[in-house]
Amino acid sequence: MTKAFAIYPGLKGRTVFVTGGASGIGREIVRGFAEQGAKVGFVDINAEGGNTLLAELDGTHAFAACDLRDIAALRSAFDKLAGALGAADVLVNNAAHDDRHDWREVTPDYWDERMATNIRHMFFAIQSVAPGMIDKGAGSIINIGSNSWWEAGAGFPAYATAKSAVHGLTRTMARELGDHRIRVNTVVPGWIMTQRQKDLWVTPEALAKQIDRQCLPDPIDPVYVARMVLFLASDDAAMCSAGNFMVEGGSI
Repeated sequence: MTKAFAIYPGLKGRTVFVTGGASGIGREIVRGFAEQGAKVGFVDINAEGGNTLLAELDGTHAFAACDLRDIAALRSAFDKLAGALGAADVLVNNAAHDDRHDWREVTPDYWDERMATNIRHMFFAIQSVAPGMIDKGAGSIINIGSNSWWEAGAGFPAYATAKSAVHGLTRTMARELGDHRIRVNTVVPGWIMTQRQKDLWVTPEALAKQIDRQCLPDPIDPVYVARMVLFLASDDAAMCSAGNFMVEGGSI
């Protein structure tokens, strides 16, 4: 079935920052905003992938290579994007890494690295862009969560713990920033069929098990996460804040 997706006129010309934008879900988010006429600045540790995507986009956009575990580097990258595109109207905290690990083998250093990779940078990204949004009197911050902990999934306890914390961050920052008409929401993807997932973990048996868990009988493409993000960034979602918006086919 051919999909006819929405156009959001209010996104045209807005400045959007996306973390982890060079591949997977992040790439679809970047492309989605660019197609809406937004000015997109994105960061990723993958410099080659980021520059390749930037070269594919039409219009005024910007990319900065950045290891988000380094908060000073994150701040510097966001300063670079703001210098090129202006202060952010929208922030999408997308970057994460769902490495599998055995709970018996987790060390304190590995645990701390997983938190730095999957949750810590989200707060500091918000801290970096919120003053500009306050000056504008509006903004939308969208944090990407995960179905992993909702479904009590095994194989990545540090990742699942970090992703559960996204919801606490969303709700407290929605309260902190709401008086400035800055909305903060969480998008909760299910098992999304990115190339990384296909390369590492998607097998016919695993996919069939997941589809059986879903209410809807189809694998979930990354574009559907991007479409929910676009909605939450748009004026259509002006009264949506502190919420969870599921894109998981009814698996939770």
